[in-house]
Amino acid sequence: MPVIEAESSIGVRGMDDEAPAYTLDEALACLGFGKFQSLVLAYAGLGWFAEAMELMLLSFVGPTVKSQWGLSSGQESLLSTVVFAGMLVGAYSWGLVSDNCGRRKGFLGIAVLTSGAGLLSTFSPNYESLVIIRCLVGLGLGGSTVLCSWFLEFVPAPHRGKWMVVFSTFWTLGVIFEASLAWLVMQRLSWRWLLAFSSLPSIALLLFYGIVPESPRYLCMKGRINDAHKILQKIALLNQSELPPGMLVPDSTVGQEEKSAPSKYTPLLSSTRKVIVDFKSVFSSFFMLFSSTLIQTTLLLWVLLFGNVFSYYGIILLTSELSSQQSKCGSTILSSENLQNDSLYINVFVTSFAELPGLLLSAIIVDRLGRKLSMALMLVLGCIFLFPLLFNVSANLTTAMLFGARMCVTGSFTIATLNAPELYPTAVRATGAGVASSVGRIGGMICPLVAVGLVTGCYLTEAIILFEVVMAISAFSSLLFPFETKGQELSDSVDHVSDSIQVASFR
Repeated sequence: MPVIEAESSIGVRGMDDEAPAYTLDEALACLGFGKFQSLVLAYAGLGWFAEAMELMLLSFVGPTVKSQWGLSSGQESLLSTVVFAGMLVGAYSWGLVSDNCGRRKGFLGIAVLTSGAGLLSTFSPNYESLVIIRCLVGLGLGGSTVLCSWFLEFVPAPHRGKWMVVFSTFWTLGVIFEASLAWLVMQRLSWRWLLAFSSLPSIALLLFYGIVPESPRYLCMKGRINDAHKILQKIALLNQSELPPGMLVPDSTVGQEEKSAPSKYTPLLSSTRKVIVDFKSVFSSFFMLFSSTLIQTTLLLWVLLFGNVFSYYGIILLTSELSSQQSKCGSTILSSENLQNDSLYINVFVTSFAELPGLLLSAIIVDRLGRKLSMALMLVLGCIFLFPLLFNVSANLTTAMLFGARMCVTGSFTIATLNAPELYPTAVRATGAGVASSVGRIGGMICPLVAVGLVTGCYLTEAIILFEVVMAISAFSSLLFPFETKGQELSDSVDHVSDSIQVASFR
């Protein structure tokens, strides 16, 4: 019986080979960006909106908790540090989960942990419990790179850069919304209410999880062609378009995975052996990042994201320090006395709008100049904006230069974050982007320690020079990526990435 079925399957495959065929990228290009992708954008964007709110609230909750519970400055800083530490671990962990178990299962874990821990932190009875629970929130927030990779896998290649920048707008909207919410809640209710309200977007992710589709690219990579085709049919239905004639064909690597996967005639693996196989599969995704084909991309991406995150949070700090009317040579760390002052919320609210023109500029140039040149250009412009601050300038010029610097760094940070998943094949896309995000989080953890030490020590010039150097190194590293992803189809295998590198080397 197995022989007969094997012969039959060979005959069917032979007929299929003669029929018209199309790839996933060809199908997405034919279906276009329509109502289905808009819904995917809304769900993934809600995840980034939630992350921005959860991070932004630390600026308002920390000083209040410090005053209410009599904490030291170190204890107050720890509230922010543990969130970034959780994100560092979460970015790597959720990337592995989504690459090996599916994007949807990654979403479920992220939504459950973030919403549950976020709401639970509202009822923290003491400082120790608040630190532990906020670390768990950070662990969940680290999975935001999975949402980015998932959305990327539904977008047609020609306009992918533009839509990824639109996706990143949700972050800026989350920052602005959280500042507005804190302005309303903190002076009328308490910090616990702010924590509760800020957890609602994460709860919404969990509520809408049931209708979230799996990535068709992930399904193709796993050899589940029929399931991927069903999702493409749903896209065609909602977008009121049609699939190309013929049948969907996977990347060549899928056939290899199907050969290595157990067939229905293979005895079931024992539970212990299956755990060992799954364990090896998880860590093989990580070690693949250091293969001869991907190691240059991996290391350059780490340098780029570390520098971008370090510069992004550094310029936010400089904006707070240099534009404050109460500045005493950089000593403008928020206190409980000025927390209740409307000027705090107004300052955060207004400076957050600097990100909007940065997003607009990056959206305009990312699909024209390409990812590499766009990032380098934005970082160089950021250095130019910071340069006048090395000298004594007026308060208005200082504010304008900081506004411009934040605009440029936001644009570069956005392109770098969204370019990361494009650089890796499907099998390790979420893992590669997640690990790179973790390295970036290290920059976010180190920046306050270094920058605050320089600023509070009246070394403002040295602080600005440091950010200039970091941004220059990041700009240089962006130009060294082995290939440009503008207008290119997403890679489904390491061999595909290798081919892209070889093509780029001949240009």
